[in-house]
Amino acid sequence: MYRAHIAKRHEPIHTAASLDQLVPKDHLVRKIDRHVDFSIVHRLCAPLYSNTGQPGIDPEILIKIILLGPLFNIRSVRQTIKEIETNLAYRWFLGFGMDEKVPDHSTISQAYRRRFAGTDVFQQIFDDIIHQAEAHHLVSGRILLTDSTHIRANAGKKKFDKTEVDAVVTAVEDELLARVNEDRSAHGKKR
Repeated sequence: MYRAHIAKRHEPIHTAASLDQLVPKDHLVRKIDRHVDFSIVHRLCAPLYSNTGQPGIDPEILIKIILLGPLFNIRSVRQTIKEIETNLAYRWFLGFGMDEKVPDHSTISQAYRRRFAGTDVFQQIFDDIIHQAEAHHLVSGRILLTDSTHIRANAGKKKFDKTEVDAVVTAVEDELLARVNEDRSAHGKKR
């Protein structure tokens, strides 16, 4: 019978295994690392960084951290950082060692806001990464999934702007209805 050894929680970890050996060979981050060239990040971000002062976060690491969120359905930068602290695959992907400190979530958020505000650099990087991922069949743009979960906002009731979305909703509904009817006709079903 296997038993929990609570005292072992406090023992130092001694292993001959490298981080590379501990990350599964078929993990998504390995596929991304193998097929996506992130060199565009340094090329496009070079003008956004200064050569004086304290060095900032490597822009490639910044982009990869931001990319981990949607890839693994992590809801915020704060949660992404928590996941990086404990997930060996994420550490491997970012090039962080086991004992290396992960940047604080606020540092990531501020670096993102300050570096990319008023530019289309992030969009260019994102588009390039998506094109590379599509070329290697890691993603496809054929299926659109939306989350329609209602979340109550913590906002003042007197501070809001009304936005007209009826036209968009109607257009989407019409397109979906047309596709459903085409499918039903193709399979000999009634409309």
